[in-house]
This record gives sequence, structure tokens and C-alpha cells, in this order.
Amino acid sequence: MNYLWAGMIIIGIIFGAFNGRMTEVTNAALDSAKEAVTLCITMMGVMSFWVGMMEIATHAGIIKLASKKMQPLIHFLFPNIPQGHKANEYITTNFVANFLGLGWAATPAGLQAMTELEKLEDERRNAKERSRFVKPHKKGVASNEMCTFLIMNISSLQLIPVNVIAYRSQYGSVNPAAITGAGIAATAISTLTAVVFCKFAERR
Repeated sequence: MNYLWAGMIIIGIIFGAFNGRMTEVTNAALDSAKEAVTLCITMMGVMSFWVGMMEIATHAGIIKLASKKMQPLIHFLFPNIPQGHKANEYITTNFVANFLGLGWAATPAGLQAMTELEKLEDERRNAKERSRFVKPHKKGVASNEMCTFLIMNISSLQLIPVNVIAYRSQYGSVNPAAITGAGIAATAISTLTAVVFCKFAERR
């Protein structure tokens, strides 16, 4: 991605130089930098608010309650994770945050879930190595659960696309929330596709 963006910037500068539009290129760069700072400040406020709400929900026991309610779904998607394992709570928190369109708030829980899934996979493989006297496994190999979680996290059904609404509001949309219906439809299809793909891959 770094090479891609760097290449696009260099091509733009070269194109502007050959067409005598370096003034426009310079002005666009300065205006974009100013706009980026303004957008970051706006999104920082949105992110801080919703991350705080997720922390309140966690300490109030709402996430724990949601985890219990979502156990059938979590067990269906991750049948090999033991009941009551810590990964379940982090996965649930991530799903709830993504469901509300809070991608940034979902990231910390997602990282913690991946850490717990890695620990679980290490425990399983170490147990197999001890019982079967096989060669030690290589570090950094993702388990089925880790792959499924990553795919579900990327597809993530969203009820309220908060970040997109904030972006549209920042750029002067008359009705920033008009994207909600299309967002629900698109993410519902992507999530269903992800579930089907994960189950198919798991069976193979």
C-alpha cells in the first residue's frame, strides 16, 4: 500500500509538472493536509465517544449479557473454542462494536481476541506434540478460528454505519444517515457470504 500511494503521488506531481499545473497541485496538497487534520479531529471525537460507550457497556455487564445471548452464534462460527473461554468475550465485543458501525472501537477487542485465539492454538498444538512426538509447529500460522474471525470482522454486518455517517456529515451531506439502508443491505450480503465461505473452507 505504501508503494501504491507513493506511486500515485509521484505520478500526480509529474503529470502536473508536464501540464503546467504545479500551482494547482501545490494548492491541492496544502488544502488536503488542512482537511485531513480537520477530519481527524472530528473522527477522534466520534471514536472517543463510542469507545467510551463500549467501556461503559463492558463495566455495566451489557457485553457479558450479550456474550451469553450470542453464544449459539459464536459456537456455530467457532465450534472448537471451549465454552467460557476468554476469546468468546472479546469476539462478542468485536461483533457488537462492528454491528453498531464502530470499527475503531472494535479494533482493541479484535486484537485481544486474536491474542487469545493464538494462545488457544498454541495450547492445542503443544498438546499434540507431546502426545504424538511430532515436530514443533511454526509460529505465526493462523488457525481456522483466527481465519474465520478475521473474515467475519472484515465483512461485519452493520446496523448503524457511524463512521460513514460522520464522514458524510463532515463533507456537507444534506442527509448523512441516508446511507444506512444501503449499508445494512451491503453488509448483510457480505456477512452471509463470509459465513458460507468460512463453513465451506472449514469442511474442506
